[in-house]
Amino acid sequence: MNPIKGASAVQVPVPDSVNAGIESVLIGKISRRLIGFLFVLFVFSFLDRINIGFAGLTMGKDLGLTATEFGLASTVFYGAYIMFGIPSNVMLGKLGARRWIAIIMVAWGIASTATMFARDANSLYVLRILVGIAEAGFLPGILLYLTFWFPGAYRARANALFMIAMPVTSALGAVVSGYILKLDGLQGLHGWQWLFLLEGLPSAVLGVAVWLYLDDSPQKARWLTQAEKTALATMLEADNAQAARRRAQTDKPEPGSLMRELCSIPVLQLAVTYFLLVNTLGMISTWVPQIVKSFNQGSSDLVVGVLTAIPHAFTIAAMLMWGRRSDKHQERRWHVALPMLAAAGGWLLTACEVGPETKLLGLCIASAGAYAAMTIFWTLPDQVISVSSRPVGIAFINAAGIVGAALNAVIVGYLRDISGSFTSGLLYATAVLVVGASVVLTFSGAMTRHR
Repeated sequence: MNPIKGASAVQVPVPDSVNAGIESVLIGKISRRLIGFLFVLFVFSFLDRINIGFAGLTMGKDLGLTATEFGLASTVFYGAYIMFGIPSNVMLGKLGARRWIAIIMVAWGIASTATMFARDANSLYVLRILVGIAEAGFLPGILLYLTFWFPGAYRARANALFMIAMPVTSALGAVVSGYILKLDGLQGLHGWQWLFLLEGLPSAVLGVAVWLYLDDSPQKARWLTQAEKTALATMLEADNAQAARRRAQTDKPEPGSLMRELCSIPVLQLAVTYFLLVNTLGMISTWVPQIVKSFNQGSSDLVVGVLTAIPHAFTIAAMLMWGRRSDKHQERRWHVALPMLAAAGGWLLTACEVGPETKLLGLCIASAGAYAAMTIFWTLPDQVISVSSRPVGIAFINAAGIVGAALNAVIVGYLRDISGSFTSGLLYATAVLVVGASVVLTFSGAMTRHR
């Protein structure tokens, strides 16, 4: 059964309303069952995406890579990710979330582990392409999966609880990766080879756990009673009805024409905004360890790892607080734009000729702002994309963001090579965030009150 159809098809009468207290209890039950598990999956997904940034502290020298070549390794990953994101989400719709997410997790776990065998730039590119192909469907697939279970009024908090895996992984990954790099020479392996080995294999193991634990849709969940399934279906159907009314009131394309929906002004605004926002997210995941190293010359890799973890601690708090605030006020557009502008200010502060403590503060602001904006951003697509078009629509917007991350890796690497510092790259990140905030403020599909 297609999980989208399964999420809304109900075989019993649906009541006219669902008691608010029952709603809260039901959403709590779903959160306890799903969010923690999905969080763990995302930790290893994101770790396998960003661990090349920590490996780069020693890997580049061992393989003789320039900063541009190292940046290109991230770019080819994102290129493969972009190409296979939409097909992967389509496959999720055909095979179901449980089967497809299990398959791709096993595949990218093996491919990420195999990166330890890279011998030069070309072999590194091939291995990163394989990781990108396998991992392409995970984040857009899970974002789609969450729409099967969480109504829009609860989505920002659900997104925040799931997506804090990114800063948590960056923080813990920084410290753990610093320790793993100290294994350099053990059993004849470089520290970065141990990094890919110890951080890649768990994803393959978790893929098996996905097969055994997840359900494709609420209607297939044995841990929900029929009354709970009916209540959830009522809430989700009310969401879809509200979204349809908003599209009708603002002359958005009617469902049934996928290309018309993807090419509509609101969807293109979201794609452009996410393209610009993920420039900063790519900056954080790829370059922050080396940025911290640049203003802490002489520090060990372990110290750099600990310092790199500090901005992510601020980020976790910001995401949880901002997601709760957005749901409380049921406002989305300004809750995306304001943290983007704050992140721009953080990058600008880091670029200034100030002390290392102030630069680290700038990184804290940049990271907290960008990730808080992303948490709220993913409540917007379902307001302007019909249920039938969401698998492709979400993957399309996510792919636009990945293009931004890919370009960031090359542009910042090139700017560093020609200037000898990260200053010009930091100014580039500042500029794109300001433009992105301006674009999202023109978005006409954001709700002011969801209910």
